[in-house]
Amino acid sequence: MASTVTTDEIYERYLRKAITEINRLSHELAQAADGAPTALPTGHPLANIFLLKFGPQAQELQEGVAFHGRAGNALIKSLQRLHVDPMEVYGTNCVKFAGCDLTVAAGWLRRELRIVEPKLVVVMGDDALEFLNGIGFPLSQPVEARVGDLQRFTPTIEALTVPDIDSALDEAPAKTAFWNAFKTIGPWWAALPPY
Repeated sequence: MASTVTTDEIYERYLRKAITEINRLSHELAQAADGAPTALPTGHPLANIFLLKFGPQAQELQEGVAFHGRAGNALIKSLQRLHVDPMEVYGTNCVKFAGCDLTVAAGWLRRELRIVEPKLVVVMGDDALEFLNGIGFPLSQPVEARVGDLQRFTPTIEALTVPDIDSALDEAPAKTAFWNAFKTIGPWWAALPPY
């Protein structure tokens, strides 16, 4: 007699697989960096929202974690204000460490997108947008620099372009521009089915 596998058990299997693959990728990143400070991806490995910026800041490299520091704090506050569960977010940089080979970095980003399988990629800044459009992700179409507009990236993933968060934190007009684009996530999140 065959046993029935519940939805929760299936999810747990996918989660274990994603954690294993992200850990394997993190190990490869550390080896490729050869001792250089690296900002590893952070967040839930099966997140609905995938945050992407181009390169790590000094605080991220010091702690070894993407979105650590001011940008991460600002994003957590923004997500809370939008009533988005921060446990549904994964964050990474296109370039994980200084001197990283961009072709190799493109392969890593393709793997991250394949592992996480997000429903929304939030692209922060022009450099990240150019990088994402250049990685050749399967079934993807170019994302345009239409700040604050939801676009189709693949048949199953939408994209949202916003200003670079790292350059938006020091001046009020830049903060406002970032917020005005980023807050599109609120209605998008609210419209997701509860399953």
